[in-house]
Amino acid sequence: MQLASGYLWWKALHIAFMVTWFAGLFYLPRLFIYHTESSSVDEQIRFTLMERRLFTIMTIGAILTTVFGLIMLAINQSLLFHVWFQIKLMLLVGLIIFHIRSWRWIKILENRQFPNNTKWLRWFNEIPTIFLLTIICFTIIKPS
Repeated sequence: MQLASGYLWWKALHIAFMVTWFAGLFYLPRLFIYHTESSSVDEQIRFTLMERRLFTIMTIGAILTTVFGLIMLAINQSLLFHVWFQIKLMLLVGLIIFHIRSWRWIKILENRQFPNNTKWLRWFNEIPTIFLLTIICFTIIKPS
């Protein structure tokens, strides 16, 4: 199979691993809230383990999403000249920053440095939704 002839396969894989990545991005901040509100050391250890495992899975999803996206970009380099795609790439950078910030939260909670309340974490939990909706809208509508 030549690279270009498999474009739809690359796109399908890109979307499948994007779903994996976002599943983690949606659930991990919820784990942070549960972790912060947990009352025993055993629960906190369990949440740290769950967070680390989920982060590993979502990182694999992020890497494969990026790999398949780059393959599609190599096939169709003209995408770089579209404003909607440039905005999508900027949103992707923001998403990567969110991903890295999630790792930082894992380390903070692992060291039992809990915030006084979970208000910020509850807002943090909503950020991936904004990214997802915006990326999907720009990708499908393709405004100029």
